[in-house]
Amino acid sequence: MTEADTEAVTRAPLFTARTPRVVAARKLQRRRDREVARRFLVEGPQAVREAEAIVELFGTPEALDRYPELAARAERVSPVDEDALAALAETVNPQGLVAVCDFVDVPLPVALAREPRLVAVLAGIRDPGNAGTVLRTADAAGAGTVIFAGEAVDPYNGKSVRASAGSLFHVRVVRGVDPAQTVDALRAGGLRVLAADAYGSVDLDGLDGLESPTAWLFGSEAHGLPAELADAADARVRVPIYGRAESLNLAAAAAVCLYASARSQRSP
Repeated sequence: MTEADTEAVTRAPLFTARTPRVVAARKLQRRRDREVARRFLVEGPQAVREAEAIVELFGTPEALDRYPELAARAERVSPVDEDALAALAETVNPQGLVAVCDFVDVPLPVALAREPRLVAVLAGIRDPGNAGTVLRTADAAGAGTVIFAGEAVDPYNGKSVRASAGSLFHVRVVRGVDPAQTVDALRAGGLRVLAADAYGSVDLDGLDGLESPTAWLFGSEAHGLPAELADAADARVRVPIYGRAESLNLAAAAAVCLYASARSQRSP
């Protein structure tokens, strides 16, 4: 949209929580409706800024005036009142913008065809906040692909999208794949497969070969990786604990493992 179009939109009557377009968009808070539409909601200006394409941008007049560059990128701009924004947003204090975006995930063969050197596999992770945080960490560490395998949480869950802080749009996301078949595909693609395991037989500090293309397997914080999946990896790796803490949480352990690979892959 042009700036003139955006200005005209912000002067138009505001949509309410009962406006059909708002009602339709709000349904995307439910997974089954996201799957049917293959669209999801992105909340807040920072996350919306990272989106590759914006199908529809809902915003208060104040927010649309404040972020005209985001409104100009949207296929459709819909000004809403505060009640409508609150209905679309899932945070207590929404930041004025909620966008509708198309799914961005790709099939596993497409992701592996790009020959990523660092991959994170989230196997059975159910907590959306943890999933989004690991996705953000993987992006920061330079991972090219993040795979949601097995019964993992939906990466388009609102909490997961917010926790990823826009990283959902930076990496190639794969979802809904069988964990065992994923391991086979990763190995066939030339990646060494390592399982992050608090009880692993190999210490991360003594692990060689991290400079090679690597895929890390991470399991749920409550149950860890299924034994058969951990056994299918090339090594079960534990993060050393030097203090008195019982363990690291999932996001922290993932950060340590991914950055260990990232450092080795970038060292002279």
